[in-house]
Amino acid sequence: MAGVSHEMLKKRIAIGIGPVFTLTWLSAAGWVAGADQPQLGERFSRKSTSAETGLPERVDPETGLGIRWTAALGSSSYAPAVVADGRVYIGTNNDRPRDPRHKGDRGVLNCLDEADGKLRWQFVVPKIGGDQYLDWPKVGISSPVTVEDGKVYLLTNRAEVVCLDARGMTNGNDGPFTGEAAHQTPAGEETIPVAPTDADILWVTDLREVAGIWPHDTAYGNPLLHGDFLYVNSNNGVDNTHRVIRKPDAPSLVVLDKKTGRLVAKDDEKIGPRVFHQTYSSPTLGKSDGRTLVCFGGGDGVLYAFEALGKMPPDGRVETLKRAWKFDPDPEAPKTDVHQFTGNREVSPSTILTPPVWVGDRIYLTYGGDLWWGKRQAWLKCLSANQSSDGTATAALWSYPLKQSCSTAAVAGDLTFVTDTGGKTLNCVETATGKEIWQHPLGAEVWSSPLVADGKVYVGTRRGKLFVFAANREMKLLCETKLDSAISAAASAANGVVYVTTDKTLYALGKGK
Repeated sequence: MAGVSHEMLKKRIAIGIGPVFTLTWLSAAGWVAGADQPQLGERFSRKSTSAETGLPERVDPETGLGIRWTAALGSSSYAPAVVADGRVYIGTNNDRPRDPRHKGDRGVLNCLDEADGKLRWQFVVPKIGGDQYLDWPKVGISSPVTVEDGKVYLLTNRAEVVCLDARGMTNGNDGPFTGEAAHQTPAGEETIPVAPTDADILWVTDLREVAGIWPHDTAYGNPLLHGDFLYVNSNNGVDNTHRVIRKPDAPSLVVLDKKTGRLVAKDDEKIGPRVFHQTYSSPTLGKSDGRTLVCFGGGDGVLYAFEALGKMPPDGRVETLKRAWKFDPDPEAPKTDVHQFTGNREVSPSTILTPPVWVGDRIYLTYGGDLWWGKRQAWLKCLSANQSSDGTATAALWSYPLKQSCSTAAVAGDLTFVTDTGGKTLNCVETATGKEIWQHPLGAEVWSSPLVADGKVYVGTRRGKLFVFAANREMKLLCETKLDSAISAAASAANGVVYVTTDKTLYALGKGK
C-alpha cells in the first residue's frame, strides 16, 4: 500500500491533524474509466444517480479497504464533491486552516488534485459579520460548485455568486476582477496579500446588493447553467426572529449572465411574504410541450416552472421570467400569515428544501414541514411535467408519505430511493406508482440524499455511518461502516470513484487490487 500506514491513518483521523494524505493505489491499473461530475446530480435533471461502474461495495477505514485517499477538511462540511478536469471541488469551514494567513471563521472552497487529493488552491471567504443569522458561525461554504469550460461557478456563504478560474492563480490573475486580496480579508483587518494557492476570481455578484435579498443561516444553492445563463435560487429568507421577512419584494429566482455576472432576469411571483424559512431549492431544467423550462421550489412550498431565456437582454435591462405553470403540493397548508405557525409541529406551511428531479415527462419532489420550524409531516410526490398554468388539482400522479425529508429523489429506472430524516430510514419505492418496495432503518438522522450508482445505493447519516445497499427490489445491505464524523452531504461519483463528505474529511472511495 502506498501512502501512510493504517495505524497512522486511524491516528490522523482521530485527532484531526495533518495535510491531505494518500492511502491507496494510484497506478493506472487501479483506476476505472468513467466521466467527470461537473454539477450536482445528473446534469439538468438533478436526479441523484450516476452511470459510473466498478465502484466499491465495501469500505473499511480500519484496514483501508476501498479508500483511495482522504483529504482533511474543517470541522463542518455540508457540500458534496464536484469533479471536473482532474480537480475535485469541496466546500468546508476554516477550523483546520490550510494556510496560516487565514485565521478565524471563514467559508472555504478547496480545489484538490483528483489523483491524490493534494491541494491545488483554495478560495477563502470571510463571514458577513454582525447578525450571526445572516451567515451562521462555523458553517463555511455549503454549496457545491458548477464547472464549465474552465470556469467554476459558486454561491458563497455571503450570498455572492462568483466565477472562479479553475486553474487558480497558477496562470496569474486573469481579471477582469483584480480585488482578490480585499475580498479574502475581513472588514477592518490588514489586507491579506494574494498567494499562489489562492483562487482567481473572474467576477463577483452580491445577491444582497443586486437582488435585494436577506439571507438566513447560510446561503445554499447549486447554480444551473443553460446557454449563456446562470439560474440561482436567491436565498431570501426570514430574519433572526424567524417571524419577519425583511425583504418581502426580493425575487426568489435570479438569472445572471455567466460571462459577467450581470443580473439579467428574475421572477415576479411575490413569493417573499410567504417564505416560511429560506429559499433553498436549486433550479432544475426540463422540457414540456416543446418548451424548455426552469423548475424551482419556492420558499413558500410551491413549485414554479418558468420559460428559459432565449437571448441575452440588452445591457441595463432586467427581464421578468415568464411563468409556465405552478404546482402546490400541499394546498391545504396555511398560505397567509405563515409565521404565526413558526415552531408549530402539528400545523404549518410546507417548504421545499431540495431541487425537483425532472425525468422524462415526470417531476419528483420532496416537500413538507420545515426540518427545524414546521410540522412533522412530509411527502415524496410525483407529478406530470406537462401542466397548464396551475396544475395543482390535476398534475399529481402519486404521493408517498414521509415524516420529514431534505432528500433529493434518486430516480433509478423502475425504482426510486429517498431518505426520511424524521423516520431515520432509506426508502425504496416503485417509480411508476409510488408503492413502497422496502424500507430500512439507518439508526440516526439523515440529511443526505442517496446516490445510486453501479447497482448500489450509497447513503450516510449524521452519526457518521456510511451504508451501501444493493439497488434492487430485494433489500440487501452490502456494507455498514463508521467514518470519522457526521455525514450531511450526498455522495457523488466520477471516474470510478465515490466521494463521501464528512464534517472533517473527504473520502475518495474506489476498488483496489
